[in-house]
Amino acid sequence: MKVTRIEIKDIAPPRDIVDSMARQMKAERDKRAAILEAEGKRQASILAAEGEKQAAILEAEGRREAAYRDAEAREREAEAEAKATTVVSGAIAAGDVQAINYFVAGKYIEALKAIATSPNQKLVLMPLEASSVIGAIGGIGDIAREAFGDGGPGGAPRRVPSGSVPRAGGE
Repeated sequence: MKVTRIEIKDIAPPRDIVDSMARQMKAERDKRAAILEAEGKRQASILAAEGEKQAAILEAEGRREAAYRDAEAREREAEAEAKATTVVSGAIAAGDVQAINYFVAGKYIEALKAIATSPNQKLVLMPLEASSVIGAIGGIGDIAREAFGDGGPGGAPRRVPSGSVPRAGGE
């Protein structure tokens, strides 16, 4: 006798075996869910740590770049001050009174700025001869024009009388 086919139509295992199999499947699903949740938390903490690391690196690079640019700006400022001092020293040696006025006016304006921005909340009344400040600023303009060769017609520096205000358009 040869059996070629067997068909099972309805199996009704006992209730305790069905309950046991259901508990086993639920435990397996819970186990997989816990593993996936733990893996997700692990990945999230890794990504957060990498993000913090990258932010710290970028912040440090930003500070380094800012320090470099600040140093470069200080260097350029020192070079400009050195050039201005050289030009003014040459003008003083040549007997130009406006060169001395340049330094005096610069210090005068710096002092006024320091008084104006003082945080001590005091009112300081002082006589201010505005025409002297304007004249000194005009002297600074003369020195700049002489130093850089920028000026009146033909590129020649033009002289503005001491104490007067230079006007636009060469008036």
